[in-house]
Amino acid sequence: MGQAETPKIALVLKGYPRLSETFIAQEIFGLEQRGLPIEIVSLRHPYDPATHPIHGQIKASVRYLPEYLYQEPLRVIRAWWQVRRWPGYAALRSLWLKDLRRDLTANRIRRFGQALVLAAELPVSIRLLYVHYLHTPTSVGRYAALLAGLPYSVSAHAKDIWTSPDWELKEKLDDCRWLTTCTRANQQHLAALSPTADVFLTYHGLDAARFPKIDRSLGSNGSHLDQPVNMVGVARLVAKKGLDTLLDALARLPADLHWRYVHIGKGTLSDQLKERANELGLADRIEWRGAQPHDKVLAAYRDADLFVMASRIADDGDRDGLPNVLMEAGSQELPVISTKVSAVPELIAQGENGLLVSPDDANELASAIEQLARDPERRRTMGLNARRVVLERFSMEPGLDQLATRLRGEIDAASKQAA
Repeated sequence: MGQAETPKIALVLKGYPRLSETFIAQEIFGLEQRGLPIEIVSLRHPYDPATHPIHGQIKASVRYLPEYLYQEPLRVIRAWWQVRRWPGYAALRSLWLKDLRRDLTANRIRRFGQALVLAAELPVSIRLLYVHYLHTPTSVGRYAALLAGLPYSVSAHAKDIWTSPDWELKEKLDDCRWLTTCTRANQQHLAALSPTADVFLTYHGLDAARFPKIDRSLGSNGSHLDQPVNMVGVARLVAKKGLDTLLDALARLPADLHWRYVHIGKGTLSDQLKERANELGLADRIEWRGAQPHDKVLAAYRDADLFVMASRIADDGDRDGLPNVLMEAGSQELPVISTKVSAVPELIAQGENGLLVSPDDANELASAIEQLARDPERRRTMGLNARRVVLERFSMEPGLDQLATRLRGEIDAASKQAA
C-alpha cells in the first residue's frame, strides 16, 4: 500500500479551531503523537480571532464542509449527483426522511446536505469516522458513514447529550461502533438509554506540561483595599455557567472584604451580564477579558487566589460535563468554588480541593467565597490538594492511550474488511 493510501481517521467536528475547545486540540495532538493519521472535517469555519499554540502543533489537514447549503449550492449538487446511485444512498434517504418527520427543521436538512458532501469528498484512505459531539456533528457523521459504508464512533460531552431527544440519542448509540464520554454521570445516562451500546468513560484529562507547577505565595485575606483577593472564572457567557448567580453573590460579600474578579470567555449573554454588574455596583471590580489564548489564561490563573464557577442546569436542560477549566485551575494550585451539578463532584471533593454549593443559591455561594477569601492558609492547603488530585486522577495520558487503542483497532478491522 502506498503512502497516499495509508489508512486514516476522519475526525468530524462542529468547528475548528476553537479557543473554547482546547480539550479537542489536546486530544488530536495526543493521537497524532501516538501515530494515528487524522484528517479533520469541520462543519463550520473558525470565528475566534486567535488560536492556542497547540493548534500550530497539529499536522492534520482540515476540510471545511458548506456551513450553510445556500453558500455552496453547486458543491452540494455535485455531491448528490455523485452519490445518488451509491449502494448506501437509499438507506440514507430512508433514515433521513424518518428523522426529518420527527425533527422538521432547516438544521436537519443542512445535516443531510453536509453529509452528502462529506461522503462524496472523503479520500479513499479513510477507514473510520470519529465524531466529537453527539448532536449535529454525529448526525452528519452518521449519515455520511451510512452512505459511504464506513463505521463511525463518537465522543460525547455535555450539551450534545442533555439537550438532544432520547429517541435520537438511542438510535445513534445503537448503530455507532462505540461511544466515549468525559464524565461518569454522562456514561451512566447514555448506557441506560441503550444497554447494549459500548459506552465507556474517558476523562479529557490535563496535559501537565502545558500547566507547570507554580511557586504560589500565600495571598491576601482581603482586609486591605490595596491588597484584594483576586478571583478568576473561565467560562462562556451562557446560561448554564450561572454568571448571574455569581454576580449576585459578589454583590452580597461584606463591605470590608476587598476583592477583584477577572472573567475570561465570551458568549451571547455578554452585554446582559455587564449591565447587571453595573446595576449591582460591581463594574469597577470586575474585568471582562473575553476569549483569550492559552498563555493569557495561564497568566490569569497564576495571578488569582481563587477560581469560581457557578454552573447550573439551564432551562433547556443544557449543563456542564466536567469543565476542563476546573482541572486547569487545580493544576495551578487554585482552590475551586463550584456547584453540585453534573460531574463537578467527580473532581471537587468538599473541603479537600475546593467547596461545592447548591446551584442558583447566591447566598450559599457568597458564604463560600467569603470563607476562602478570608483564609489564605486554607486556600493554600486546598490548592496543594487540587494539584495533587489533578495529577494523580486526571492526567490525560491514560485516556489518550485507551482512545488510541480503540481507534487503531477500528482502522485495522476496517482495513482488513476493505482488502
